[in-house]
Amino acid sequence: MENERGKADPHLVVIGGGITGLTTAFYAIRQAKAEGVRLKVTLIEGSERLGGKIRTMRRDGFVIERGPDSFLARKRPIIDLSRELGLAEELVTLNPATKKTYILRGGKLHRIPPGLVLGVPTEWKPFITSGLIGISGKLRAALDWVLPAAQGDADESLGGFLRRRLGDQVVDFVAEPLLSGIYAGDADKLSLLATFPQFRAAERKYRSLMIGLGRGAGATRSGAAGEDHIPPHARGSAFLSYRRGLSALVERLAETLQAEGAVLLTGEPVRAVTPERGGGAVVTLANGDALLADAVAVTTPVSALGELLQGVPEASLFRDMAYASVANVVLGYRRDAIRVPLDGAGFVIPRTEGRFITACTWTSEKWLHTAPRENVLIRCYVGRIDDERWRTMDDAALGAAVKREVAELIGIDVEPEFLDITRLEKSMPQYEVGHLDKVRALRDALMKKAPGVFAAGAGFEGVGLPDCIHQGKQAAEQAFAFTRRRSEA
Repeated sequence: MENERGKADPHLVVIGGGITGLTTAFYAIRQAKAEGVRLKVTLIEGSERLGGKIRTMRRDGFVIERGPDSFLARKRPIIDLSRELGLAEELVTLNPATKKTYILRGGKLHRIPPGLVLGVPTEWKPFITSGLIGISGKLRAALDWVLPAAQGDADESLGGFLRRRLGDQVVDFVAEPLLSGIYAGDADKLSLLATFPQFRAAERKYRSLMIGLGRGAGATRSGAAGEDHIPPHARGSAFLSYRRGLSALVERLAETLQAEGAVLLTGEPVRAVTPERGGGAVVTLANGDALLADAVAVTTPVSALGELLQGVPEASLFRDMAYASVANVVLGYRRDAIRVPLDGAGFVIPRTEGRFITACTWTSEKWLHTAPRENVLIRCYVGRIDDERWRTMDDAALGAAVKREVAELIGIDVEPEFLDITRLEKSMPQYEVGHLDKVRALRDALMKKAPGVFAAGAGFEGVGLPDCIHQGKQAAEQAFAFTRRRSEA
């Protein structure tokens, strides 16, 4: 295909068909159309399906998420994308009647006190009256009001930072179980600057972390905003989803890309990306086919970069990056069989409790669109970076272990109508201390050694859906700008 000047239309190849790759392709085409430029886009996914970890199962009136189940409403990139795809009216909110969430402590469920921001207490009275931690832990946390802010810009562990500000009890029994749900990781190894840089910013500005987060310093990352950007019907909810599940976003992206002429290849692993002199690259598939690209956006797991980009030694910085493997176990019940109240959104479990499951969401109570009213849907999470016992178990043993803990912890001891298990191997990238230095080193190396090759995705700067969409849009802008410069040269 040639343009009006007789030159071949610039070709963008996107490697990876998860949310980052789909977003990259979408925004590249959108920008090209806005500027009156024809752009050829080929998206290549090694597996047989698009969407990456997003996978919604729809059956008998149930909407069951087998991967992520929602996204932060305050992060603008996904709201903007929803509008652009015509999905804004599909947004659904948390059930306002289920505002309570619990933490398991000493074998009992304790309600999380109001005023917690990302696991950090910002209201003193509810925190003091909570039974989650002892008097000594509360007194130690109060020192945050008077402790000086640390100096220097060096990275440190998330756990180390929180222990320095709030003490061990707040970290082990409150913050860690809440925050580890995002990464399934060890807070004492995760990078503060790569996970919650707003904590450092709050300490620097207000000296006290609790005061800083209480004044809104926690909403400062990757397109975070207030509520003006959210459609009126979806406001007032910390998290949002879609009426037909998160796969609605993947499906709409794929439909839009195909309608715009993009080529979507699935079941086609990529073997190598070989930079060309002067920019662009040759993308070689596992079957031996090769595609010449003016720009390439790589959105695969970062641990695969070293193998793909052998001409860029810095890509191997991520070869040994740790990933947590987790499993989701969904249980469906008849509502009239449940004899215990499910009066909240669910609960999380500190690793100090020694339990098999790490958290439990009362999905049908939290999200009213997920089950018929006569049914109850519960989702349990299994696995952390330092506890992958479940990987040695078959489905029968894994399901039995989860049902046993559901019976012990919340009193549901009847057999479920159905049980669904999703195993997510190496699904949660671990941003360990120094992670952002590696990201900068790789991107600097790509500019010098592989111009026109860009990398983005959950392994770099945020694992949430809005973060991945934000990175995809950035990659699209960079890739399109590069193809324009190259075609005009």
